[in-house]
Amino acid sequence: MLKPPKTHYSILYTMSIMGNLSFKHIFALIATLAFFCATPLWAENATSTTETDFFPHTPTTEKFNETWSYLFVFDNGTKAYVNYATLHVPTSGRKIGVDISFWNFKGKSYSVGRQYPPERMVTDKAGKKIDIKGEYALEKLPGNGHRVYFTAHKNGDFHLDLTFESAATGGKLASNTVKIGNDTFTEILHIPYGRVSGKIAYGNDTLEVKGYGLMEHSYQTAQAIDIAKRVVTFARNSSAEPFAGKVGIDKNGKPFGYAIKQKQILTPVKFTVDGADYDGEKFPKGKLEIEWNDGTKTAIDASKTQQKFSLLENFDGWLAKKAAKIMMGGEPFFYRGRTKDETGKNIDWSISGL
Repeated sequence: MLKPPKTHYSILYTMSIMGNLSFKHIFALIATLAFFCATPLWAENATSTTETDFFPHTPTTEKFNETWSYLFVFDNGTKAYVNYATLHVPTSGRKIGVDISFWNFKGKSYSVGRQYPPERMVTDKAGKKIDIKGEYALEKLPGNGHRVYFTAHKNGDFHLDLTFESAATGGKLASNTVKIGNDTFTEILHIPYGRVSGKIAYGNDTLEVKGYGLMEHSYQTAQAIDIAKRVVTFARNSSAEPFAGKVGIDKNGKPFGYAIKQKQILTPVKFTVDGADYDGEKFPKGKLEIEWNDGTKTAIDASKTQQKFSLLENFDGWLAKKAAKIMMGGEPFFYRGRTKDETGKNIDWSISGL
């Protein structure tokens, strides 16, 4: 851990010797001290997220894409996966993509995806908001009070309106843009854990929900499948262990990404499945273990999935699905599930790749 800023000591010293300060001055000093104490003290390889991290970044290549992703786990047993993205679609150019997937919504699963021209995304930095077509929105900076709004009328009526009532401080690697081959990948965990409340709806059924959520955000200069063989995202309601992370294995077989554990950031050094080295070529079918740079491990039982979701499900028509499959070199799947650790606590996870 880094030592507290020297400012802490100088303020205390000043207060101790200047007994003739007015209440106004004392309150100002206390407020300043509180600000520094509230600032997270990250390990040397890490830093806090910023407002600039949250807003859209300028595309630097034709295939540049950026995604704001959420995993919500509700107390009633339902899960919701939400994505907002900017991406390049062959023959169509740049698009805004949005998609949502409900798992175990009254015992069933539903999903929908939509695409819009890029001008439909409006960034309001003064209002701390990203808005798409007035039907999808990210309001307030990530943290307490951050709101996620999604409504779509296709393959049924979808609606989600959730607000973070509390949120753990987001963090990132100090050098969070990594080189993978000729491309770059940037990962930001804005909200590693937070309690949420609001409502979700499908059709005429509306549920008032409470639960927890994860918000992660990434941008890269190429399609994800061109950079990584396999990507693992996980979240949990426990700060004693890594309680959120997004990690992967790149095309050269090297681990990348990070996880947050309290005020530390951990990086993966090795992946194994049932004790054997794992190169990410195929979906794991056993006990997947991620070994971290501090020597600890996170284990996921990849043999037990709750949902197998194909990205192509959100494409309209056979031709569009065929073209997307050819463009991506295969069919991208998300294997999603839950594992109980040795203490009985839940790890909610998603494994993606071709």
